[in-house]
Amino acid sequence: MIQFNETGLAPALLRAIDELGFKNPTPIQEKTIPTLLESKKDLVALAQTGTGKTAAFGLPVLQLIDTENKLIQSLALCPTRELCLQIAKDLQSFSKYIKGFKVLPVYGGANIVGQIKDLKAGAHVVVGTPGRVVDLIKRKALKLGQVKWMILDEADEMLNMGFKDDLDFILSNTSDERQTLLFSATMPKEIERIAKTYMHNPELISIGNRNEGAENVTHEFYVVNARDRYEALKRIADINPNIYGIVFCRTRQETKDVADKLMQDGYNADALHGDLSQAQRDHVMGRFRTRHLQMLVATDVAARGLDVNDLTHVINYNLPDDLEVYVHRSGRTGRAGKKGISISIIHSREPGKIRDLEKITRKKFERKDVPGGSEICGKQLFNLIDKVENIEVDSKKIDEYLPIIYKKLEWLSREDLIKHFVSVEFNRFLNYYKNAPDLNVKSKGNNENDRDGRKGSRRSNSSNFTRFHINMGTKHQLKAGDLINLINECNPKDKIEIGKIDLLRNFSFFEADSRFEKQIVHSFKNAFVEDLELTVTVAKPEKPQNNFGDRGSYSNSKKRNRKKR
Repeated sequence: MIQFNETGLAPALLRAIDELGFKNPTPIQEKTIPTLLESKKDLVALAQTGTGKTAAFGLPVLQLIDTENKLIQSLALCPTRELCLQIAKDLQSFSKYIKGFKVLPVYGGANIVGQIKDLKAGAHVVVGTPGRVVDLIKRKALKLGQVKWMILDEADEMLNMGFKDDLDFILSNTSDERQTLLFSATMPKEIERIAKTYMHNPELISIGNRNEGAENVTHEFYVVNARDRYEALKRIADINPNIYGIVFCRTRQETKDVADKLMQDGYNADALHGDLSQAQRDHVMGRFRTRHLQMLVATDVAARGLDVNDLTHVINYNLPDDLEVYVHRSGRTGRAGKKGISISIIHSREPGKIRDLEKITRKKFERKDVPGGSEICGKQLFNLIDKVENIEVDSKKIDEYLPIIYKKLEWLSREDLIKHFVSVEFNRFLNYYKNAPDLNVKSKGNNENDRDGRKGSRRSNSSNFTRFHINMGTKHQLKAGDLINLINECNPKDKIEIGKIDLLRNFSFFEADSRFEKQIVHSFKNAFVEDLELTVTVAKPEKPQNNFGDRGSYSNSKKRNRKKR
């Protein structure tokens, strides 16, 4: 393993990163830094989240910046405000001993007038989110004619968030002479399109295989009924008393509901979603970073750009619709050489998704049993004993109280004292998990209905079903199994039988038990998938098909022919 002083970095940068505690470059830094210092070729770098990509592009660019030139020389694009601020903060730290260097973050949600004023004052590097950068370009406040280094960080995330047109606009407004540096965790087709369209014969640096899961992450999954998902989550948290992780939910409403339930049940948890103001978001993140929260419940959009180290777990309360997103989620744990666990809570119709994830990540997923009450009580008991054994005693402050405590407890023997002591915590879990049911769903083999998520689509009497319209379709990567999941998640207490499902591009239809008609419509109010607010309405009954294929096509054509005559 090489050291930073062997990468070609200048003394001012080496001094700054040494003070930051950087000892040896990560694999992506080891390959990227010398390459950028020696070559002006475009670069595509593939590496997982948390592998040190900011330093990989930031350190060489800082070394090559001309601080005497006050024009913008580098533009770094990233998907979220928080990542934007983090990159700017890191660059400021790296450049501590570079006299006169200035970096400016620009992002949505902040006063654009102030950012325009800051741009006029000058900056060497601008770090921005795509939407705000486009606004500033159109206002002629951000001029990119002198940009030498164009950086796309978390490029796949920006595309997942719908910034394709913004990226095209920004890239088309920069000089063809620029050096483009594209960093991504995965390599979808849109990334390849950007590389072909806007980059000149780029060099490819890949740490690990494309889309491959992080090396230090163990992948586990639990199979439960949809209605037992929350109970399974609590048991997973209880069997891991020192958990420090992110719980990913599919919808904004589900994120709120799960976080509220966890807080009501006494867990150190809170939610992160799109309805929070920036001040609320910063408050939640501050508590999470300082470990005052053990679990952060979040949507994928809200969690993008989060830079939190030492996560022990990532929990997929729902698997993402786009399975490649799983790579990003799981990559948030197991960083800096530490071990991490990625857990998925799935229902009986989703084992096929697990097999797909094994192919994508090239990792083996281990099926685990949801722990029972006895197992959890034992784990919590020994965790308490470990805490007591390792607690730091402040004798100066506690000694004055000890005589009264000794007097009060002198009637207890040593053995009885220990029993009383451990029972304070043990009884709470013992009472809660008394007669706790087994939540595990047993494997049923290869049932075709289980495999495609259409179980329940066969029914004897269609009059018992109501047809519904939902504003999601195949363009949102919706599949039949995903739709069934949504219905179950929005109605967790009821086992609703699902009938026929018709997936169209912009919207879809599904049939469900008519007894739950009003409940289903109401349950989807204020429900979101990413930034899409879901709406479900009762649709007109499906017209029967005739023998000519298209519904009503024969009778309509006869009417048209009669008019012509």
